[in-house]
Amino acid sequence: MPAAASSSHHHRARLRSRTAPLLLLVVLAVFVVTELLRSSSRGGGFTATARRAGSSPAKANHSAAARKILLDPDFTLRLPRQSPLSLSLSARNALPPRNTARFPALPDSHLKIVLYVHNRPRYLRLVVDSLSRVEGIGEALLIVSHDGYFPEMDKIVQGIDFCQVKQIFAPYSPHLFPDTFPGVSPGDCQSKDNAKEKGCKGDPDQYGNHRSPRIVSLKHHWWWMMNTVWDGLQETMDFDGHILFIEEDHYIFPNAYRNAQLLVDLKPKKCPGCYAINLAPSDVKAKGEGWESLVAEKMGNIGYAFNRTVWRKIHAKAKQFCAFDEYNWDITMWATVYPSFGAPVYSLRGPRRSAAHFGKCGLHQGQGSSNVCVDNGSGDVELEEIDKVPNIKDDWPVHIIQRQEGYQAGFKGWGGWGDRRDRKLCLSFAYMYHVKDQSPA
Repeated sequence: MPAAASSSHHHRARLRSRTAPLLLLVVLAVFVVTELLRSSSRGGGFTATARRAGSSPAKANHSAAARKILLDPDFTLRLPRQSPLSLSLSARNALPPRNTARFPALPDSHLKIVLYVHNRPRYLRLVVDSLSRVEGIGEALLIVSHDGYFPEMDKIVQGIDFCQVKQIFAPYSPHLFPDTFPGVSPGDCQSKDNAKEKGCKGDPDQYGNHRSPRIVSLKHHWWWMMNTVWDGLQETMDFDGHILFIEEDHYIFPNAYRNAQLLVDLKPKKCPGCYAINLAPSDVKAKGEGWESLVAEKMGNIGYAFNRTVWRKIHAKAKQFCAFDEYNWDITMWATVYPSFGAPVYSLRGPRRSAAHFGKCGLHQGQGSSNVCVDNGSGDVELEEIDKVPNIKDDWPVHIIQRQEGYQAGFKGWGGWGDRRDRKLCLSFAYMYHVKDQSPA
């Protein structure tokens, strides 16, 4: 066999071997969702679906409402053709959690924690160190979602030994595609290029700016992660409880896990209309009021947790989320998704924060040789003794902060999200675990 043909043959063989785990995972996800939909259609209403063998009653709380998937039958799923690196990362996504021998069983009341990261290793080391000091962390499953692949970030997560940990990598991250969409494609318009004059491709945002892969990856990663965690992972696709989401620049207090459990238990009693719980005020600079009461306010983006019922409401608004010309996922939620629910979206928290935002650099600052954000990576967070133990009481009343500060319905967005290719990819993420056929873009 000629050398070139042999190389091509071995290349295809490697791709097939790397693709197999991904295809198996997709087929499994489609089968599970199909069976759940059949069960829901037979039962109707808020009826429990059949529980998996060996699952506890606490985990068997599935309902037809929670499982309802709203899909456009005319939508065509188009995902980018994966590179060898992308395929290898998809295969890693299917691996089971590590440290299961040390932490073999998770309590029924456990929370799953998702830490989503990019490429700020000094920040990540601080977050991991703070998590290692959290009371009860050994009861949790920690899922670390990577936006792209960065060896130093991977190494830090590989060293986690204080709980079960699973890594997932966004296989369609722009950072994995240097020469094609969703990275920079040949002929793409740049900055404020006029497409007709320059003969380039791309759609500008409302301010005339063309897409920047570094910027759009923020929203793409969050949306891919949410869809994957709730509907694409074997460890979570049947989990209806609360999942706690944190970022690589969030310092987690020792009492955070126990306080989160308390808030989850109190939410249906104290604030049945609340959509989520939060570990910190929505104002990232606030430390809390110090009152002897719980607080219900606008959903914050530091240490937030919600359940599958809320995820289904969010997922049903995929078109609004993907069409809004705003590159930040949280502003998109505040300005278009939450207002579409028809009532204020409140989150329940304690009067003192159990997590803090310590990052000075933005998510993508300091990644290049120019415009470097100088930050020594130190977390300037002072802990008092009360922050080291659970400090929420079940007999406290709830103080409702009715005035919702910040971004509201009607805000037009900061742009950065005008290219139709990004919007279609975003929608494909909403469909990827609910349809069988996947056509490369």
